[in-house]
Amino acid sequence: MNYQFTVAERFLKYVTIDTQSNPHSETQPSTEKQKNLSRLLVEELLQSGIADAHLDDHGYVYATIPATTEKQVPVICFCSHVDTAPDCTGTDVKPIVHKAFNGKDIVLPDDPSQVISIKNHPYLKKRMGDDIITASGTTLLGADDKAGVAIIMDLANYLSNHPEIKHGTIKILFTPDEEIGRGVDKVDIQKLGADYGYTLDGGKRGSFTDETFSANGVTVVFNGIAAHPGYAKGKLVNAIKVAGTFLELLPKDTFSPETTEGREGFVHAVHFEGNAEKATVQFIIRDFETGRLKLHETRLEQFAKQALGRYEGATYEFTSKEQYRNIKDVLINHPKIGEYAEEAMKRSGVTFKRESARGGTDGSRLSFMGLPCPDIFTGEMAFHGKQEYVSIQDMQKSVEVLVNLVQVWEENS
Repeated sequence: MNYQFTVAERFLKYVTIDTQSNPHSETQPSTEKQKNLSRLLVEELLQSGIADAHLDDHGYVYATIPATTEKQVPVICFCSHVDTAPDCTGTDVKPIVHKAFNGKDIVLPDDPSQVISIKNHPYLKKRMGDDIITASGTTLLGADDKAGVAIIMDLANYLSNHPEIKHGTIKILFTPDEEIGRGVDKVDIQKLGADYGYTLDGGKRGSFTDETFSANGVTVVFNGIAAHPGYAKGKLVNAIKVAGTFLELLPKDTFSPETTEGREGFVHAVHFEGNAEKATVQFIIRDFETGRLKLHETRLEQFAKQALGRYEGATYEFTSKEQYRNIKDVLINHPKIGEYAEEAMKRSGVTFKRESARGGTDGSRLSFMGLPCPDIFTGEMAFHGKQEYVSIQDMQKSVEVLVNLVQVWEENS
């Protein structure tokens, strides 16, 4: 594609803006600082001639690229999230561009113990000669998902400057709080007005994710009996100890994310808090087969009952909440979404590869809200940690895929 890409410059700017979300906040968005990037995106979209770009009170950016064809083309939405994960700090990110990667270890200067190597990151072997962006060693990079944001913004820039490209109406959606599972809590689907969508939140070049985990959240509360410790014999039932016994009963070699792979589901303890009277353990439950979530929960509750049996007088509460579902259950009814993405990648010289994500995206929930929405690659890798990286050439290739994709939709309408 004969085009002076702007995706790398945009990305380098976006990652310096701290947009970390907070799972313990009750506000929407969970952190006000996410809007700092969103406001910049609106300003840039307006400058590129997209007149309706705006930020709403809940932290969503909506924008419309008008159609350039007379055909009746389905309205396509491209979506990415602005927040970064709570797992690793996103404050004072200092991105570094490593030109023409030669295969040698990348030692991050602000913490030399952070070394990005082909041994630990095999995908880098395919990116020999690419320009690789990393953080400096003390923060995550934020390629998840500012790479997606930058790709969509460069697509908007390209189409604004190439009105001869035939395409239907395109909607842009940037969401907050995806990393804490609230990315589409307040999205206005009617206002968005799209027929189909694609999230830009995938990893390796060519990946097309049309299957995700199904997910529930479980909270287990153990109630003990409080007593003054000086006079507690025969009276105190310590809820912390009940919870500790419960956690100790969980299998060590199965059932958990650190012991599963491929199509195996898992149960993952993500938060603990408590005192002698009450202790709470929160879990996420994941599996590709939605029906197996209940089986995992039943097994987990059995461990809770087993622990309770060792502490007379203790009680427990077990609650489950749906989080998201496998997008394949929706996308299987809309095959052209994948077929058109495959054709767009072929035109871009990219090998198309369907993948199943051991996780979820905004598209997981959007699909069940009436907007079928698989995921397309951005190049973001090793996300949520200090060794996160992205190839500039991967981001550029993703922009090219999107340019071809909107034309494929127009041609087939």
